Amino acid sequence: MADGANVEPQLCSEQFGSGAARGCLVAADGSLQWEAWGWRWWGFPGPFTVKPQGRDGGGVGTPRTASPPLSGLMAVFLPQGFPDSVSPDYLPYQLWDSVQAFASSLSGSLATHAVLLGIGVGNAKASVSAATATWLVKDSTGMLGRILFAWWKGSRLDCNAKQWRLFADILNDVAMFLEIMAPIYPIFFTMTVCTSNLAKCIVSVAGGATRAALTMHQARRNNMADVSAKDSSQETLVNLAGLLVSLLMLPLVSACPSFSLGCFFFLTALHIYANYRAVRALVLETLNEGRLRLVLKHFLQRGDVLGPTSANQMEPLWTGFWPSLSLSLGVPLHCLISSVFELQQLVEGHQEPYLLRWDKSQRQVQVVLSQMAGPETILRAATHGLVLEALQGNGPLPRELEELRNQVQAGPEKDSWVIVRETHQVLDELFPKFLKGLQDAGWKTEKHQLEVDEWRATWLLSPEKKIL
Repeated sequence: MADGANVEPQLCSEQFGSGAARGCLVAADGSLQWEAWGWRWWGFPGPFTVKPQGRDGGGVGTPRTASPPLSGLMAVFLPQGFPDSVSPDYLPYQLWDSVQAFASSLSGSLATHAVLLGIGVGNAKASVSAATATWLVKDSTGMLGRILFAWWKGSRLDCNAKQWRLFADILNDVAMFLEIMAPIYPIFFTMTVCTSNLAKCIVSVAGGATRAALTMHQARRNNMADVSAKDSSQETLVNLAGLLVSLLMLPLVSACPSFSLGCFFFLTALHIYANYRAVRALVLETLNEGRLRLVLKHFLQRGDVLGPTSANQMEPLWTGFWPSLSLSLGVPLHCLISSVFELQQLVEGHQEPYLLRWDKSQRQVQVVLSQMAGPETILRAATHGLVLEALQGNGPLPRELEELRNQVQAGPEKDSWVIVRETHQVLDELFPKFLKGLQDAGWKTEKHQLEVDEWRATWLLSPEKKIL
């Protein structure tokens, strides 16, 4: 190695992903001296020399350097460019997701063991045709359930991905419990396993759809395929470990049904806890109705906007915990009006490309969207509806909204459409501040996860109409 006095200042540097950069120096004889990879971890003394090589010497020499432990496993099981290529919540989510997958794999082995016993495996008196018929009925029930659930809830799974993810895993535990119990009541065996398979097919739809939504959130470099593939590799490894443990566990529990049931309850508790921790670790930067309600309530009461991390930690993971306001975005215009007078009432005072009707008694807000309504218009319309909800509740509000709440709670002196018109005027000043606060806090306002139907309409608007 050349003497340090003959080494010129750093010529260039390189780094891989978010790793530490290594510098390159030029020695007096023209050789390059690169700082060794990993020398900070392993105590290597400093740079090594790469001699210039000609035709006979082959290509430029590649140094043999030490790599951190598990780097090979990271390349196999983590997306390329990790951690910069994924969202910050990727690692804690995947760790807890692996724990729940392991527990689910073991529980599934116990459930499969029970179903096979119920069908008659190992029983000389069992009929092959009867077992086949039971299996076919079970599968066909699940197929029908898969189609119906996808039609019923498919469009809503993106909006509440965390809640549906947790729901799917809990329902999967219920399905496996039914399979465990099925052999105990042979007269109801076919009905029980059909119900279980129906639940599992719903789990398949909800779990697969929400996984796709979460993969879209986690992928930060247009690398959805890589994130999805590595997630599949992680799950395969966990299931393989679960399979090996199951081979050791099943002989122990097969002779003692009560021990089998005890193991199942323990694994189910671990599965639910790990799922809760995995879903709670997610930090989604897009607003759905639940997160918007939390952030808006905090803004109205304190004047500042919650960041994504705080709002996600506060978001309930069961949608039924929300208040009963019915907020419908993108409803057809014919559902709101039946006369010219009603249309005039709706349009009067509306300078935004949406029309809103508020039913105070039913706690219902319906919004018609214009053809020109963009993501920020939809976000304002949802905010408008939630502000109207706040007028019927308690808690501090800005002065202008406090006056409107007093009018709402005083009695039916003012029609609801008059209150709607006045809240439009308040939002003209309030919403731009709220929108800027969202953007400054790190929320992605150019897209959202609000549930919006496909109906759009046109109507005569005032010349000064705004378009967001």
